[in-house]
Amino acid sequence: MSAFKTRCPSCKGLNRIPSERVNESPNCGRCQAPLLDGSPIEGTIENFNILINSDTPVVVDFWAPWCNPCVGFTPVFEDVAREQANTIRFIKVDTEAQQQLAAQYQIRSIPTVMVFKQGQRVEVINGALPKTQFTQWLSQAVNK
Repeated sequence: MSAFKTRCPSCKGLNRIPSERVNESPNCGRCQAPLLDGSPIEGTIENFNILINSDTPVVVDFWAPWCNPCVGFTPVFEDVAREQANTIRFIKVDTEAQQQLAAQYQIRSIPTVMVFKQGQRVEVINGALPKTQFTQWLSQAVNK
Protein backbone atom coordinates (compact mmCIF):
# COMPACT_ATOMS: atom_id res chain seq x y z
CA MET A 1 0.00 0.00 0.00
CA SER A 2 1.53 3.32 -1.07
CA ALA A 3 1.06 6.53 0.87
CA PHE A 4 2.27 10.10 0.95
CA LYS A 5 2.89 12.67 3.65
CA THR A 6 1.30 16.09 3.76
CA ARG A 7 1.28 18.92 6.26
CA CYS A 8 -1.89 19.84 8.10
CA PRO A 9 -2.99 23.36 7.09
CA SER A 10 -4.02 24.03 10.72
CA CYS A 11 -1.29 22.64 13.00
CA LYS A 12 1.44 22.02 10.35
CA GLY A 13 1.88 18.44 11.61
CA LEU A 14 2.94 15.78 9.11
CA ASN A 15 0.29 13.21 8.24
CA ARG A 16 0.52 10.01 6.21
CA ILE A 17 -2.35 9.47 3.77
CA PRO A 18 -2.74 6.11 1.99
CA SER A 19 -2.89 6.77 -1.76
CA GLU A 20 -6.20 4.93 -2.11
CA ARG A 21 -7.76 7.42 0.34
CA VAL A 22 -6.66 10.61 -1.44
CA ASN A 23 -10.15 11.15 -2.88
CA GLU A 24 -11.72 10.90 0.58
CA SER A 25 -11.70 13.66 3.18
CA PRO A 26 -8.92 12.66 5.61
CA ASN A 27 -8.41 14.48 8.90
CA CYS A 28 -5.21 15.36 10.74
CA GLY A 29 -4.16 12.73 13.27
CA ARG A 30 -3.06 15.44 15.71
CA CYS A 31 -5.73 18.18 15.60
CA GLN A 32 -8.49 16.44 13.58
CA ALA A 33 -8.74 19.34 11.10
CA PRO A 34 -9.45 18.40 7.47
CA LEU A 35 -6.17 17.82 5.60
CA LEU A 36 -7.55 18.63 2.17
CA ASP A 37 -9.58 21.68 3.23
CA GLY A 38 -9.07 23.86 0.18
CA SER A 39 -5.69 25.19 1.26
CA PRO A 40 -2.95 24.43 -1.26
CA ILE A 41 -1.09 21.21 -0.51
CA GLU A 42 2.70 21.19 -0.30
CA GLY A 43 3.89 19.21 -3.33
CA THR A 44 6.94 17.00 -2.86
CA ILE A 45 8.68 14.31 -4.87
CA GLU A 46 7.05 11.77 -2.54
CA ASN A 47 3.43 12.87 -2.98
CA PHE A 48 3.29 14.62 -6.36
CA ASN A 49 2.37 11.70 -8.63
CA ILE A 50 -0.28 10.45 -6.24
CA LEU A 51 -1.84 13.91 -6.02
CA ILE A 52 -1.95 14.62 -9.76
CA ASN A 53 -3.38 11.17 -10.55
CA SER A 54 -6.64 12.19 -8.97
CA ASP A 55 -10.22 12.08 -10.21
CA THR A 56 -10.30 15.77 -9.27
CA PRO A 57 -8.53 18.27 -11.58
CA VAL A 58 -5.27 19.50 -10.05
CA VAL A 59 -3.63 22.94 -10.35
CA VAL A 60 0.07 23.19 -9.50
CA ASP A 61 1.95 26.41 -8.76
CA PHE A 62 5.71 25.96 -9.23
CA TRP A 63 7.26 28.82 -7.26
CA ALA A 64 10.25 29.89 -5.15
CA PRO A 65 10.36 31.92 -1.93
CA TRP A 66 12.88 34.43 -3.35
CA CYS A 67 10.68 35.21 -6.40
CA ASN A 68 8.71 38.45 -5.91
CA PRO A 69 6.07 37.65 -8.58
CA CYS A 70 5.62 34.21 -6.96
CA VAL A 71 5.14 35.72 -3.51
CA GLY A 72 2.70 38.27 -4.94
CA PHE A 73 0.72 35.54 -6.70
CA THR A 74 0.40 33.39 -3.55
CA PRO A 75 -2.67 35.21 -2.14
CA VAL A 76 -4.43 34.92 -5.52
CA PHE A 77 -3.66 31.19 -5.71
CA GLU A 78 -4.82 30.63 -2.12
CA ASP A 79 -8.05 32.62 -2.60
CA VAL A 80 -8.98 30.69 -5.71
CA ALA A 81 -8.05 27.42 -3.95
CA ARG A 82 -10.53 28.18 -1.15
CA GLU A 83 -13.23 29.21 -3.61
CA GLN A 84 -12.79 26.09 -5.78
CA ALA A 85 -12.08 23.63 -2.94
CA ASN A 86 -14.94 21.30 -3.86
CA THR A 87 -14.04 20.99 -7.54
CA ILE A 88 -10.27 21.42 -7.94
CA ARG A 89 -7.21 20.43 -5.84
CA PHE A 90 -4.40 23.00 -5.52
CA ILE A 91 -0.71 22.19 -4.97
CA LYS A 92 2.31 24.45 -4.42
CA VAL A 93 5.75 23.13 -5.34
CA ASP A 94 8.75 25.05 -3.98
CA THR A 95 11.25 24.67 -6.84
CA GLU A 96 14.18 25.32 -4.50
CA ALA A 97 13.23 22.50 -2.14
CA GLN A 98 11.93 20.20 -4.89
CA GLN A 99 14.56 20.59 -7.59
CA GLN A 100 13.93 17.10 -8.98
CA LEU A 101 10.27 17.97 -9.68
CA ALA A 102 11.26 21.30 -11.21
CA ALA A 103 13.67 19.50 -13.53
CA GLN A 104 11.16 16.76 -14.36
CA TYR A 105 8.58 19.34 -15.46
CA GLN A 106 11.22 21.54 -17.13
CA ILE A 107 10.43 24.64 -15.10
CA ARG A 108 12.42 27.47 -16.70
CA SER A 109 10.56 30.48 -15.29
CA ILE A 110 8.48 30.99 -12.19
CA PRO A 111 5.76 31.16 -11.31
CA THR A 112 4.62 28.41 -13.66
CA VAL A 113 1.11 27.07 -13.21
CA MET A 114 0.05 23.70 -14.64
CA VAL A 115 -3.32 21.98 -14.76
CA PHE A 116 -3.50 18.18 -14.62
CA LYS A 117 -6.46 15.91 -15.24
CA GLN A 118 -6.05 12.27 -14.20
CA GLY A 119 -2.28 12.66 -14.25
CA GLN A 120 -2.07 14.28 -17.69
CA ARG A 121 -0.94 17.88 -18.09
CA VAL A 122 -3.62 19.79 -20.02
CA GLU A 123 -2.50 23.41 -19.71
CA VAL A 124 0.47 25.56 -18.65
CA ILE A 125 0.91 29.28 -18.06
CA ASN A 126 4.02 31.20 -17.02
CA GLY A 127 3.84 34.32 -14.88
CA ALA A 128 1.58 35.73 -12.21
CA LEU A 129 -1.93 36.83 -13.08
CA PRO A 130 -4.47 39.01 -11.31
CA LYS A 131 -7.28 36.99 -9.70
CA THR A 132 -9.90 37.66 -12.39
CA GLN A 133 -7.58 36.62 -15.22
CA PHE A 134 -6.33 33.59 -13.30
CA THR A 135 -9.89 32.44 -12.61
CA GLN A 136 -10.83 32.83 -16.28
CA TRP A 137 -7.71 30.96 -17.44
CA LEU A 138 -8.30 28.21 -14.89
CA SER A 139 -11.93 27.76 -15.92
CA GLN A 140 -10.92 27.31 -19.56
CA ALA A 141 -8.05 24.97 -18.66
CA VAL A 142 -10.14 22.70 -16.43
CA ASN A 143 -12.88 22.42 -19.06
CA LYS A 144 -10.50 21.13 -21.75
